[in-house]
Amino acid sequence: MNENKGFVCEHCNKNVFPLSNGSYRNHCPFCLYSKHLDDKMPGDRQSKCKGMMEPVQLKYHSKKGYQIVHSCKNCDIVQVNKIADKTVQSDDIIRFMNELSISM
Repeated sequence: MNENKGFVCEHCNKNVFPLSNGSYRNHCPFCLYSKHLDDKMPGDRQSKCKGMMEPVQLKYHSKKGYQIVHSCKNCDIVQVNKIADKTVQSDDIIRFMNELSISM
């Protein structure tokens, strides 16, 4: 079942609102962490892992725009997710880009 619900981030404890742009929220707009909820398709919420997914990279796709690469800290699966922009809580990718450049 696809859901677009708000949640409290398990990494930074901030309140996260549902997306207002018609898509599904799957990560925190503040720290960009996600939870391993989806299995075979976005929004299916069928994963049994439920581990925290760390944002590890930002990449650009010519058709989808910027995407966050998440790595699960529990099972090591890697998933790519579009950033959430033009919505009530847009992703803080500028801070993330700065953190990535500092760690390089």
